[in-house]
This record gives sequence, C-alpha cells and structure tokens, in this order.
Amino acid sequence: MRSRISPTRIRPKAAPKVALTAVVSAVLAVLAVAAAAPLSSSASSSVGSLRSRLSQQHARAHSLSAKAGAASQLIGRLDGQIALVTQREAAVQTRLGAARGALAGAQVAVIRERAVLQVLKVRLARSREALTRLLVSDYESAPQNIVTVVLQAHGFVDLLDRLQYLHMAEGQEKAIVHVTTVAKAQAQSAAARLSRLQARDQSTADAVATEARAIAGMNSLLQSKRGVLERVRAIQDAQLQATRARQSRLSHELSVVEAQQAAQAPAASGSPVPYGGSGASGGWAIPYAIVLCESGGQNLTPNSAGASGYYQILPSTWAGAGGTGPAAYLAPKSEQDRIASILWNNGAGASNWVCSGIVGIH
Repeated sequence: MRSRISPTRIRPKAAPKVALTAVVSAVLAVLAVAAAAPLSSSASSSVGSLRSRLSQQHARAHSLSAKAGAASQLIGRLDGQIALVTQREAAVQTRLGAARGALAGAQVAVIRERAVLQVLKVRLARSREALTRLLVSDYESAPQNIVTVVLQAHGFVDLLDRLQYLHMAEGQEKAIVHVTTVAKAQAQSAAARLSRLQARDQSTADAVATEARAIAGMNSLLQSKRGVLERVRAIQDAQLQATRARQSRLSHELSVVEAQQAAQAPAASGSPVPYGGSGASGGWAIPYAIVLCESGGQNLTPNSAGASGYYQILPSTWAGAGGTGPAAYLAPKSEQDRIASILWNNGAGASNWVCSGIVGIH
C-alpha cells in the first residue's frame, strides 16, 4: 500500500526584529517632523485673508448700520413735519369750506340784489315816464296861478275845489320826483353793494385756494422725500443683511481654520494654546473668532445701539460689570479684557455676544 507523503511546507524566514523596529521608528520620526513643521504659507495666508475680509465686512456692516440709522432718523423727522403739514392742511381745508359756504351765501345775496335792482329799474322807468307826462301836460296847458283860478271859479265851492286840485297836482309832481330820486339812489347802492360782495368773496376764495395749493405742494414734496428715504433705507437694510450673511460665513470659515491650527499647534510646540486665541493686538479674553465677528479686532466707537470697544459692550453692561469710565472704547484694552473675562465667565456667559452663536461657539 502506497503511503501518501505530504509535501513539506516551506515557511519564509521571519524578518529581523531589529530591522522592523527601525522602520517603525523612522516612520514615527517622519510624522513627528511633519507635525512639528510650521503651517504652510498658504494656510497662514488663508487665515490672514479671512481675517482681513471679515474685518472689512464688519466695518461695512457698521457703516451700513449707521447709515440705516441716520435714514431712520431722517424719516422720523419727516414724519413729524408731514404730521404738522397735514394738520395745517386740514385747518386750511376747513377754512376753504367756510369760504366756499360764504361765497355760496353771497351768490344767493347777489341774485336777490339783482332782482331788487331789476325792480328798482322798472320803478325808475315808470317814475320817469309819469314825470315826463306831467311835464308835457304842464307845458301844453295854460299856466295856472292863483289869480287865474279865482277868476275862473264859479262860486266859492268851485274855488275851493280848484285850489285843492292845484295843491294835489303840485304834491303829486313832488312825490314823483322824490320817488324817482330815491329809486335811483337805491339802484346805485344795490349796484355798489353787489360789486363789493363779488370782490370780497372772490378775494377770500382766491387767497384760501392759493394757501391750500401751497400746503398741498409742501405735503407732496415731503411725501416724495420720505418715499426716497424709504427706498434708500430698504436698499441699505438689504445690503446690511447680505453683509452680515457674508460676515457669518467668513467667521465660520475662520473658526474652522483656527480650530485646525489649534489642533496642530500643541503637537508642534508641545504646549497648549490659550483658549482666547491671539490676534493683531495680542491676547483676547474671549475666542478670537467672536472678537473678529463683533469688532474685527478694532476698538470701535459706539454703534447705533451704544455698544463699543474691542468686545462691543453696552454702556449698561459695562457699568454693571464694574468697568471704569462711561463706555468701553474709552478704557484701555487691559480694562476691556478684564470686563470681557468677567462677562465670558469661562464660557458660561457666551450668550452675552450674539456672534458666539454666529461662529458656532456656545
């Protein structure tokens, strides 16, 4: 019976332990050198560019916010002027209504006066006609005097009748002359009064209408200015929102890059990095990304809300935390660092800065 002989397995020789240890050591050394090597110029340039762009965006946002605030103040002043002009316009419209009412009454009076004048003209014409007939009758008849009447009378009774008739004729003539004179005077007075009413009412209506047009023009001009300012403020608000959005993106990018740097820096230097980071002006009491988002690392004057300084602290918050002076930007950086450190409270007071949420630090 043929026996099966298994082939002999040939195993490779084990690598010398000394050689393997040397390779591992060499690899670790290379990694250590790579970790200890300084950041590349492109990374530093990227951080510098981000900080510069973030600072520019912050300055732009601050400028746009100030301009929007100024536009709002102008709109507020215009609103006050518009309110005054509107009140004045309402008063003038009331006066104009009263003037038009008076004019309507005067027109009724004019119609009445014209009717009276027409009646007087008719009366004057009749009086003149009667006077003319009387004068013609006196001219055509023989002259009548007291002697003629006495001689022509047939007795005493006839004499009395003739004398009474002569007296009545003389009185009638005088009455006609008097009525004619009075009618003429009344006609002239009515015509003069009509002329005065027309002139007065026309002048009043013209003056009030001119004032109403002037005030309406002022109101229209103010409304036009307000519309322009509203459009300008809307544009500024849109630009401000876009700038803040870019600022938020840049802050996030910067925080990511700085986090990468912070992760590499301890391996390179063997020492921890301060929590606040550092910027162009030295160390900071809070994360530098928040500083860049808030002030761009600049000691800014008060904004529209009153916040100022490197850390954009409100005057009330500054005073409550024991800050020296009336505002943060008037104090030296060391004092601002001290107050900011108190407010930060090892991260528990991160909500004191809006930008902490923007850059992702809570």
